Amino acid sequence: MPDETTPETETNAPEAGADCGAERSAALEAEVADLKDRMLRTLAEMENLRRRTEREMADARQYAVANFARDMLNVSDNLRRAIDALPGETQGEADPVLAALIEGVEVTERGLAQTLQKFGIKPIEAKGQKFDPERHQAMFEVEDPDQPSGTVAEVVQTGYVIGDRVLRPAFVGVAKGGPKHAAKAEDKKAENRKDEGSAAQPVDDAAG
Repeated sequence: MPDETTPETETNAPEAGADCGAERSAALEAEVADLKDRMLRTLAEMENLRRRTEREMADARQYAVANFARDMLNVSDNLRRAIDALPGETQGEADPVLAALIEGVEVTERGLAQTLQKFGIKPIEAKGQKFDPERHQAMFEVEDPDQPSGTVAEVVQTGYVIGDRVLRPAFVGVAKGGPKHAAKAEDKKAENRKDEGSAAQPVDDAAG
């Protein structure tokens, strides 16, 4: 007796093969997309690593001398103290030997300053600037009504930066009392305006 299911089975076989092929194709596309995504992520991470390494190397080159430079600042301070310790008349009337010694110290100080600047080490401009706790270290207050409160009035020791970092803060004296002085001036101006208004009142009455 013939098997009646045989033709039906033969008819469904191509459809099953097509479904399997479509599934394989979708799986391959998903795998390719996943691999592409991983590759792009890896490339991005490698680029970030390259940039970070370049920044770290640049920082290392710029700031590697920080500790050495900080010690050299003490040498510069001592040279300046030696020059400032001499009275002005002594510098002008010194004998040739002493004059040559003073000139040698000054030349050494200038040469050291130029060398420090060559490595990105520069003095902090402090006097007359608004007090900045990141760059200035307050040592005392100065009663000075002619300057706004919080302004650097005196510099005890020059500060320095290396690149964009503070190598040594400036030791400063900070002015106080300025705003009170300004407030008094404003009060005085207000009183003057009031007096002027009072003086003008009789003129208005007379005109009426």
